[in-house]
Amino acid sequence: MQTPDVVVVGAGAAGLMAAGTAAHRGLTVWLVEKNAQTGKKLAITGKGRCNLTNDCSVQEFLENVPTNPRFLYGALNRFSPEDTKAFFEGLGVPLKTERGRRVFPQSDKAEDIVNALTDWTVDGGVSIIRGSVSRLLTRAGRAAGVRLSDGREIEAQQVVLCCGGASYPTTGSTGAGYKIAAEAGHTIHPLYPSLVPLTCAGEECRDMMGLSLRNISCRFYDCVKKKVIHEEFGEMLFTHFGVSGPVILSASAHLRNMAAGRYRIEIDLKPALSPEKLDARLIRDLGEHPNRAFANSLTALLPHKLIPIAVKHSGIDPQTKCSEVTRVQRHAFGELLKKFPFTVTGFRPIEEAIVTSGGVAVNEVDPKTMQSKKIPGLYFAGEMLDVDAYTGGYNLQIAFATGHMAGENVQQV
Repeated sequence: MQTPDVVVVGAGAAGLMAAGTAAHRGLTVWLVEKNAQTGKKLAITGKGRCNLTNDCSVQEFLENVPTNPRFLYGALNRFSPEDTKAFFEGLGVPLKTERGRRVFPQSDKAEDIVNALTDWTVDGGVSIIRGSVSRLLTRAGRAAGVRLSDGREIEAQQVVLCCGGASYPTTGSTGAGYKIAAEAGHTIHPLYPSLVPLTCAGEECRDMMGLSLRNISCRFYDCVKKKVIHEEFGEMLFTHFGVSGPVILSASAHLRNMAAGRYRIEIDLKPALSPEKLDARLIRDLGEHPNRAFANSLTALLPHKLIPIAVKHSGIDPQTKCSEVTRVQRHAFGELLKKFPFTVTGFRPIEEAIVTSGGVAVNEVDPKTMQSKKIPGLYFAGEMLDVDAYTGGYNLQIAFATGHMAGENVQQV
């Protein structure tokens, strides 16, 4: 039976890039994938639009990687965001850059990225094998192939593990790759969700479920360190469990060592108005209908679902006439609208996260090749590594760059 030079495990962004890069160098590559289709998780990224990279310099990129950024320096210089853009446009996928320098296909279809990457990989001569890898085979202390769950064994002295993380398990990212790496002797740093919705105390978020706030500013306050650790402008969503949306997902990557009550969210509902201008707005709104109940005077200022919550927080009787709201009460209400508080109780489950934080310890992997320092012939790429970044195309770029680095450095033994 023919044996390949390289076995790549996992046909996601990193796996396809690693397999294709190795194959286009002339190596015989088998790509093992348990799903019926390649790039299943890649196809749903960016809400199906695929934010494939961020149009920034390598240095700016690394500033958006909170976990082990130095490890990625070589891979990103070898295959930068600019290289990723040129790569896909060279495959016939026109791209565009949107707010936050996020890069998408012009078609807004993630499947165009998946199809182009898959076709390039197959055109390079990669054979796709359907199956689920259960363990790494070793011989004399080096990689010797893989064993599949059905008992089949594939011999190869070069193995690249690109099994993904533990988020979105329905796409095949079940965390199984960490077990394979651990059994091979690698340290796995604890897994936790990143870019994930947050749960909040009380029932207020549930009462506002479905309400989306746009053009708001969120400050995230660490009650242990007693300081604001992150601030972001954009859109958020209230859910039955707490909060979600772009601002929340992005901020979740900053919330380290999560514990119930450690973090507080303060929402500036009117970031475009200074406290003085907001007070002037309140004076005007309350003055237009002096005999109207306070709770009924806020419809032009706040979304309907938010009004009863805001009034409750204010301590002002909802039936108080607008003309009877005192200056002190009005100022306090204005301050509330600039710092509307919610207490974070935790992350939603890792299965709901966009990215898995934690994974294979990077001090056990050569950053210049992605080869294991423990087992010659074993390589890692993508989300399996203990690196993760903020939202904005950074995590997919990490997958492409580390996959490319691994594919460049596997050898014909």
